[in-house]
Amino acid sequence: MTLIGLILILVAGIALIIFGADFIVDGASAVARKLGVSEFVIGLTIVGMGTSAPEMVVSFIGAIQGNADISVGNILGSNIFNTLLILGVTALLLPVAITRENLRRDIPLGLAITLLLPLLGMSRSLGLGGNDVLSRVDGIIFLIIFLAYMIICFKTGVSIQQEGSGEQKPMNTWIAALKVIAGLAALIFGGRMMVNSATQLAKIAGISDKVIAITILAGGTSLPELATCVAAAAKKKGQLALGNIIGSNVFNILLILGGSAVINELSFADINFVDMGVLVLSALVLWLFAATGKKRTLSRFEGSIMTLMWLGYIIYLFVKI
Repeated sequence: MTLIGLILILVAGIALIIFGADFIVDGASAVARKLGVSEFVIGLTIVGMGTSAPEMVVSFIGAIQGNADISVGNILGSNIFNTLLILGVTALLLPVAITRENLRRDIPLGLAITLLLPLLGMSRSLGLGGNDVLSRVDGIIFLIIFLAYMIICFKTGVSIQQEGSGEQKPMNTWIAALKVIAGLAALIFGGRMMVNSATQLAKIAGISDKVIAITILAGGTSLPELATCVAAAAKKKGQLALGNIIGSNVFNILLILGGSAVINELSFADINFVDMGVLVLSALVLWLFAATGKKRTLSRFEGSIMTLMWLGYIIYLFVKI
């Protein structure tokens, strides 16, 4: 394909991502109001699971092919990207409000789930005995925890006061649902177009495969989350953005890695301690900022620290090459 053709595909992919994110935020907010649940819960479930579709496809294919490094590495990189960069950038654009339920249940549970991953998957390396494998039994445990968490969220997620309650004209339920579906489709296809074209352009420019993998491909599967959170911040819907990130991270570990382990047991033998450490640190930092921050918000200053942490991690990866 010609250079101009690749650039046109790249631009079209970016346009789909932008429009898809806008559709999702509007549609998801309307669905939340219609169902009487909080926008956080909608972000946690419908939007969070939808924007994690690229990670699910990559990890399940890796599990089917017996390539644990793809399944596990994809999720580790995605969750680090989600928490440090996407949530950090979102807070820079709009300080993210932290509710009492976020602080008491959602963020601590996200941290606990993140800690559970190395405890089960790297038990031998941590000196706890056993093997560095996420077994089928571990996968089933993850899936059960995921189902229980979703049920609890919906049961306790009834919204007392919806964001944007002063909207002039309520959106029809079917139109709102179609906007969410269309938005997710646009994000997924747009992200794929952007990653594929950007990869080919990078190769034309002489950039190595390793650098392409670390930069373009590593963040590629998280483009839906990034676009959705930026759009949510622009529309002053911080709870939807926070729910999207926490939901995506929980979905990635419990459902995607849990399902992948049920398909084919996942070896953690080649997983780097630094990568796993950064993953745990990202969840810990989010909890610390939420617990100690002023006015129950993730501030712009805290968002800048998270973004700088991500940049530091990327620099480490480049130096390591």
